[in-house]
Amino acid sequence: SVWNMEDDGFPSHTSDEQKRCETRIQRERNKVVDLNQSLTLSREKHVAFLKKGFQTLSSGYQSLDASRPWLCYWILHSLDLLEDLPSNIGDVVFFLAQCQHPDGGFGGGPGQVPHLAPTYAAVNALLICGTEEAFNVINREKLYAFLLSVKQPDGSYIMHVNGEVDIRGVYCALSVATLLNVMTPALIENTGEWIGRCQSYEGGIGGEPGSEAHGGLSFCGLASLVLANQTQAIDLHRFIDWAVHRQMMMEGGFQGRTNKLVDSCYSFWQGGVYPLLDHLMLSPPPSHSDGDFLYIQRKLQEYILLCCQDISGGLKDKPGKSRDYYHSCYALSGLSSSQNNPRCAATLLGPPSNLLPPIHPVHNIRAVRATAALAHFSKLAPINF
Repeated sequence: SVWNMEDDGFPSHTSDEQKRCETRIQRERNKVVDLNQSLTLSREKHVAFLKKGFQTLSSGYQSLDASRPWLCYWILHSLDLLEDLPSNIGDVVFFLAQCQHPDGGFGGGPGQVPHLAPTYAAVNALLICGTEEAFNVINREKLYAFLLSVKQPDGSYIMHVNGEVDIRGVYCALSVATLLNVMTPALIENTGEWIGRCQSYEGGIGGEPGSEAHGGLSFCGLASLVLANQTQAIDLHRFIDWAVHRQMMMEGGFQGRTNKLVDSCYSFWQGGVYPLLDHLMLSPPPSHSDGDFLYIQRKLQEYILLCCQDISGGLKDKPGKSRDYYHSCYALSGLSSSQNNPRCAATLLGPPSNLLPPIHPVHNIRAVRATAALAHFSKLAPINF
């Protein structure tokens, strides 16, 4: 068969979609003679696309009115990785200040209820801005009170008061608490045990107990356990077995779930678990010729650079899809993660100009931003818990 996808003579919608995806990717590969010489990160085009997002957005973004801090984070983080932050940082800080709720935490826009997801996005965006003004926006005392208000006795978190339980809420809460130096035992009580119940029969982690294993949710679960120092709560060997089967053999990128298509956002959401696993050092990683992580890093870089760069700037899910700020952020995050390992030399496909600065493997902002934030907030007087 010419396909990597084998349907055993029983084609389905899933197998047909996979074959169409492989066909599009093969067309992109056929255009290139020397991958190492031809695959260049189009920095200037991406920067232009991203900076335009701070000025005007198309009507298609109306559905993200409750996710405006996310747009700030996606764009700022992408520009920071490309080392070209905008000059109007003060305007971003002013806007995010309007999203902070009087009772603590941040909403999806001015006047909206506080919610763990935009709280994470707003805090990360402010830390990327990196100014004293940006740091001072965050009311740590009230934010901590908000975190306690959504923490559940079983160790889980609801996304907002009277909201739904979701493992993403655990990650957002613990990431913010760590960066702002407000982590306490109360925030992680029973959390490891709850995340352990979210591990599925496949080995990955779902959004709540009994749910299907999923790439982004698995990252959130593992990162939360790292932050809580409770990684013993899951079977890491089963987790690794699930994770290493998510890189697509033909495409090089990652799928988010079993029998799903490749998607560039999982370059981070799936690719990001490997630096965490490397940090945990279960056992010495097997030696191979492509860096020290447990996946083929150059193949992921090839997928991002060859298949996900829009000709007009910005990055997309896969060939045939449209560019957007979400995929730009997580494709670039995954690219950085695949290139940088503190324990060895950079793993780089293409020219030196393709190399991005390292991200913090847990918080997904540049490592230097996380270091600066931790240093700043560690010097502040403890809040009244």
